[in-house]
Amino acid sequence: MANISAADVAALRSQTGAGMMDCKKALAEADGNMEKAVDILRKKGLSAAAKKSGRVAADGAVIALERGSRAVLLEINSETDFVAKTENFQNFCQGVAEAVVAASPSDLAALNAASFPGTGKTVAEETTNAVAKIGENIQVRRFVLFDNPKGFIASYIHAGGKIGVLVDITTNAADHARVQELGHQLAMHVAAANPQYLCREDVPAAVVAREKEILSEKAKASGKPDKILEKIVEGQIGKFFGEICLQEQHYVIDPDQKVTAVVANLAKELGVEIKLNRFVRYQLGEGIEKRADDFAKEVADLTK
Repeated sequence: MANISAADVAALRSQTGAGMMDCKKALAEADGNMEKAVDILRKKGLSAAAKKSGRVAADGAVIALERGSRAVLLEINSETDFVAKTENFQNFCQGVAEAVVAASPSDLAALNAASFPGTGKTVAEETTNAVAKIGENIQVRRFVLFDNPKGFIASYIHAGGKIGVLVDITTNAADHARVQELGHQLAMHVAAANPQYLCREDVPAAVVAREKEILSEKAKASGKPDKILEKIVEGQIGKFFGEICLQEQHYVIDPDQKVTAVVANLAKELGVEIKLNRFVRYQLGEGIEKRADDFAKEVADLTK
């Protein structure tokens, strides 16, 4: 049997909202596997939400830069929010973004080896200089570069760099103005609604199977006939797609319409083709573990 630590219980509680004893039991049943423990709690209806914890320690900024048919989304981390707002940090971020557009690096290693604009040095060397100048640990964490010569890339930065979005749109419209306006609004929608996939066809089969299993287990508790249970689960799966797929989400600006209808309606009005190809959303610090704090002590006795 796996050794369940206080930190494990605290992490599961933070992620699911379930009670501490329920989290401890779920981890024990799952032999310490966090993902399985989340599923166990959801099947029992004890999980408030199956979302990853948003408790992160990383500061810094998410930056977007558009250059012609290309656009980059970039996350650079600092230790404090204060430093992230300084001119030195912001200038460094701008330079790294320009380096991505110029060099089209395939990964972080290639980016670090790329030239930093106007310095004759590499991005890695300028990162070292930035750390010395700013006085905090600075890390270029991740980036993505979109290029679409047959359309455009819409970008949006929320809350001064806390969330960033790119939306890739192809269109044959001679005048992009109305389509670009829609693109910007869709980028705002992605920032707010946080879709995980473009459409249901993009959702991995394993993800769908896992959700169906969870929904089926919960539905069985109602005691209804199997045929009715199948319809219930099918309806809930449809709702699941509506929550995680951009095209099937209700548009935040006009909740009476789904995103796919909004795009189709504008295309019809203008007599042009409009296609959503892909999107990306970065949230500052997501996935970076926060240093353990005293909360773990509150559950220490439960794990003994």
